[in-house]
Order: sequence, then C-alpha cells, then structure tokens
Amino acid sequence: MYKIIGADQREYGPVPAEQVRKWIAERRANAQTKVWSEGNSEWKTLADLPEFTDALRDLGAVARPAPPKIGALDAEKLAAEIMARDYRVDVGDCFSRSWNLVRDNFWLLAGATAVALVIESALWLVPALGIPVAVLLALVFQGGLQWVFLKRVRGEAADIGGVFAGFSLAFVPLLLAGIVVHVLVGVGLALCIVPGIYLVVSWRMFVPLLILDKGLEFWQAMELSRKVVTKHWWQCFGLFLLAVFVGCIGLLGCFVGIFFTMPIAVGAAVYAYLDIFGAKPAINELLAPPTPGPALAPAAPAKPSPTESAPAEAGSTPSAPAPETSPAPATSPESSSPSAPPAPPSQTEQQNPG
Repeated sequence: MYKIIGADQREYGPVPAEQVRKWIAERRANAQTKVWSEGNSEWKTLADLPEFTDALRDLGAVARPAPPKIGALDAEKLAAEIMARDYRVDVGDCFSRSWNLVRDNFWLLAGATAVALVIESALWLVPALGIPVAVLLALVFQGGLQWVFLKRVRGEAADIGGVFAGFSLAFVPLLLAGIVVHVLVGVGLALCIVPGIYLVVSWRMFVPLLILDKGLEFWQAMELSRKVVTKHWWQCFGLFLLAVFVGCIGLLGCFVGIFFTMPIAVGAAVYAYLDIFGAKPAINELLAPPTPGPALAPAAPAKPSPTESAPAEAGSTPSAPAPETSPAPATSPESSSPSAPPAPPSQTEQQNPG
C-alpha cells in the first residue's frame, strides 16, 4: 500500500500500486511526487520506487534528471550542506529497493554485472601485467557498472555497453582514483589494518559515482566521500559489509550465483549514494537561487515528517480538490470530493513546489 502527497500538499491513501499508476497516467502524480510505501519509514519520490518506472516512462516523465556537474568549490558546499542537514543510511531499505530494481531489470543489470566481473576476472589471469592492470582499472569498471544502475534508478535508458562508460566519460580521474585509493588503502592495511578498513569504506562505494555523476576530479571526489561518510561511518560500514556478504553468497552456487547476488549489492550502494549525495536540497539549488513560483501560488504548508508512517486518520483517504488545470471555486475542502489528488505542478514549478 502507498500514500502520496498531492500538489495541494495533502496526503492521499493508503491505496494499492494500481491506483498510484492510474494517478500517474492521469498526470495527477509524477516522478517528483512524494510517496510513502508500506514497510518503509521515510517519504521518498516516485522516482525512487522502481515499480513505477514503467508508468513514469510511459508518461514521458523521466524519473530524475542528472544533476549538473560541479567543481571543487561546489563540492565543498555540497559537503557542508550534507553535514548540516545530516543523513541516515537505511541498510535494509537500500537492499529492498535494490531487490525491486534488479527484479524489474534483471537481464540488463545481471548482464552488465556479468560483463564487468568476467572482464575483471580475465585480467587477473593474464600473466605478469594482468593483476596490476586489473587493480588499476577496478574503479573504472566499478564506475561504469554503477553508472548503468544509476541510469535505471533515474528511469533513463541504459544498456550493457554502459559498463564501459568509465573509459569514455572519465577515464583519467577514475584511473588516478584507483591508483591513489589502492596505494593508500594498502598502506593503511599494512600499518594497522584499521586505517585501511576506514579508507576502504570511505572511498570504494561512492568515489566512482561522484566522479561520473558530479564531474569531480579524483581527489575532490575522494575528499567529499571521506568527509561525508565519516559522519556516519558505521552505517556505511554496515552497508559495505552486507554488500560484500550478499555478493559473496553467490560464490556458494558454483560461482554462477554471484551474477544473481552481486547486482543486488551494487544496487544497494547506488541507492545509498542517492540517499546521501542526491537528497534535497539538490546541488542545483546550491549553484543558483530557486525559480520563483507562480505569483498567485499559496504559501507552501509544512512537508510531512520523514518518520510519519500513517495518515492522520488511519485507513481514510481525504477528499481531494480539483486538478490545477481546472480549479474549483473557492470553497471549503468539505464541500468538494473529487476522487483523485490534484495534478502536480508544471515542470518549472517542481523546483519550488507549492
């Protein structure tokens, strides 16, 4: 069951997934509509739930546009903003969403994972230079694989060839990051083990995506990741540990099972990346002031608490005002009872929802 926040900032639901898809088709909900799903403790957007990806794509609403590229100064601003608003890594929720994502895109994501694993494994078998090359290219392939997952999470088209995106989009930064990460982690493990573990968690999960998605240079991405991960290192460590465990479970099935379990581990890391580095306020809000809303738009009421798990009156769906495209007369909410939430604001209004 699901609940959504309409354009009037009122709560609708709980309703089944079919009703939400109907609202999407009627343009009463879109990729940025806030949604709460049964079993989750936080409000997300419909773009975050893979079960609605097809409905959003059919509507022509891309789930979530990629953020603009940022530089060193904006990386510092982003780090400060994340530290100020804080974040939480819900390990179970990341894996739950990843399971749904892989289930709905199994052949693409499993195929991409298989290609990356087979190539990396083959490099290790090459005499002399194979192992050094595999180590140096590890983050290049990791970045490409995560890029495929990120595009699917955002509802964008992706194919197995995206595994090689790291070579075409940011080869040098990813290569340099791979060198520095492995050297410093190796030194940390040799000296005391604990520093090495700290650096692995701080760098390995998110640095490739920060380079590809945010357009950062390798050291900027490493520093941004380290600063932000350090704030809740144990939560990130829990995610990392479970991802390794889930990925390795596949080795028990004559190694074939890893092509089924590894995609889930990769997807969980990608969702954690979005929860930490992609949560609002988005980076474009740091780079430019928000677009003004309509002159007659009412003041925005308070948004629902992320921990809110039930409507004010359990099991009840409030009456909904008419869509914004055909406004109803100014009467009290009790006097009208259409059967669906109002249409969401236009694309320009979404940056400054009312």
